Amino acid sequence: MTQPTQSTDPGPPGGFLAEIKDAVTTRAALLVLGVLALQLAFITSYIGAFHHPKPSEIPLAVAAPTAPLADRTAQQLGKLPGEPLDTRVAENEVDAVRLIQNREVDGALVVDPEGTTDRLLVAGGAGASLSQAIEEVVGRAEKSQGRTVRVTDVAPAAAGDGRGLSSFYLVVGWCVGGYLCAAILAISAGARPANSARAVIRLGALLVYAIVAGLLGAVIAGPVLDALPGSLMALWGLGALVVFAVGAITLALQGLAGVVGIGLAILLVVVLGNPSAGGAYPYPLLPPFWSTIGPALPPGAGTYAGRSIAYFSGNGAGGPMLVLAGWAVLGSAVTIACAAFRKGKPGAAVGSGLPDDSPSVARFAGEGTAGR
Repeated sequence: MTQPTQSTDPGPPGGFLAEIKDAVTTRAALLVLGVLALQLAFITSYIGAFHHPKPSEIPLAVAAPTAPLADRTAQQLGKLPGEPLDTRVAENEVDAVRLIQNREVDGALVVDPEGTTDRLLVAGGAGASLSQAIEEVVGRAEKSQGRTVRVTDVAPAAAGDGRGLSSFYLVVGWCVGGYLCAAILAISAGARPANSARAVIRLGALLVYAIVAGLLGAVIAGPVLDALPGSLMALWGLGALVVFAVGAITLALQGLAGVVGIGLAILLVVVLGNPSAGGAYPYPLLPPFWSTIGPALPPGAGTYAGRSIAYFSGNGAGGPMLVLAGWAVLGSAVTIACAAFRKGKPGAAVGSGLPDDSPSVARFAGEGTAGR
């Protein structure tokens, strides 16, 4: 029986420090530093967005039997310390309800001059924390005038949608699927597609995945768990668009930066996108930075559109859907352009964008595998 051959390679000269230098490459060190930076950014973004929610310029309509009374009440509420409300006058209660259902305002105060109790209309489907903030701010202002409010929810969240968060979690799941699908394509076939035809194939595979993922997510949130009402077809379309947009962004960033692009996609979608999406705290409760970027990123656009479909008959979903479509088109165009630019370059399908992917390293790897 043949005895196993033991290696006689003494390793690099110089002892343990030389072993470390030989084992830890520049590429590995940079990747670890990148992960650390991503982790710290994650902590900063989430705590920064959520540690101190504060109402700021929440759109509120005011309706009263007479125009002077409505104007005076709206002005008083609009001048509260810290400007928590952004008030406007509605013609009457019917008009106020219409403004809420069209997502032009988040609540409405209907003044009753013949009594001391006014009606406060809110929309729980837009987020429980938002309706509670409106109730707290208006209730405190009314109390200072010796009045009280009776709250009526004109767009309540479904019984299976605790605090109106199901739309947010559904969109987060779709986003995760989008960038993981793109990452798997990179791992299995190289971070960068070798030519434009390969890029189109990847985008086609992503589109098929997005259609299936969008449908299954909508079915789970709707008929299966009974968490979200609204049109199943509309939620399916939204889901497919969210998944494809996030996946296309990830493919584009991989085309620009190699495997590092996966980390950049996580930075954009997860680190910046999730806390600014308006899930736990809708935009008027977030600090300025997050409330500004939220509507422009896929998680925020998807969450707002999801709530609009579920509770507001699709009103207000058009803008967010255009945002998602813009990301999808941009991601697709950049992916194809990067592949076309690299057409014919050796090793174009696999680079990471880090120093160890230099031409000399690529040549060495090619020589080592030429006989296989």
